[in-house]
Amino acid sequence: MRLLIIEDETAAAHNLQSILRTVTPQAEVVDVIDTVVDSIEWFENNPMPDLVFMDIHLSDGESFKIFDKVEITCPVVFTTAYDQYALKAFQVNSIDYLLKPITESAVQRAVDKWHTLTGADRNEYRSRVESMVAEQRNSRHSFLVRFRDKLIPVGQDDIAYCYTSEEKVFAFGYNGERYPMEYTLEALQGMLPPTKFYRANRQFIISRDAVADISVWFGSRLAVNLKVATPEKIIVSKARVPEFKQWLVSSAKL
Repeated sequence: MRLLIIEDETAAAHNLQSILRTVTPQAEVVDVIDTVVDSIEWFENNPMPDLVFMDIHLSDGESFKIFDKVEITCPVVFTTAYDQYALKAFQVNSIDYLLKPITESAVQRAVDKWHTLTGADRNEYRSRVESMVAEQRNSRHSFLVRFRDKLIPVGQDDIAYCYTSEEKVFAFGYNGERYPMEYTLEALQGMLPPTKFYRANRQFIISRDAVADISVWFGSRLAVNLKVATPEKIIVSKARVPEFKQWLVSSAKL
């Protein structure tokens, strides 16, 4: 069994290799690659491995870009710091995705699934991966919104946060303007890239670029302070604090 690891965090790559030596000692890790560019070059010049462990967020961009340049015919186990709902479909009848920090039991589950895959399963899995990559490519880069008496395009880079109240949803810009949106907050969550935007709670989706600082709040919660005014405090629950911190650190390096 030949394994390829695509991971830009040294500690995470070492941890995964250590787990693999325990879970499947007979397997060979043929290489560890840390960028999109080097991954493309590797696939162009080497035989296809049996299985790839691929971090979604690399130092030079999302690993989905690799699929634009080369055809990957082997199964892929995605690794990510984000429990993004769009990935959950791949837990059933597929290889898997691993949520960081990666555990031995999660790797064991992924390897076990690989051993039970039939040819038909692999073809179905490839189709699912291709659909997921296409969905990520089609993330909304701008929205057409009604502003005063006009319709104007608002780019995702112009959005500091999205907020819902009384069944109405608004996007707030860095310029202080408020734009009414025709989508629910749940729909916007699926349209905005998870590396850049985070669903802080039921009321807010926030942009990483808009975060000014964070305050420790009551009950081990966090209060997120943005660079722009907000209609109410943005509170991250105690249960979501680890995920939020990981998102903040990981997205900051992109």
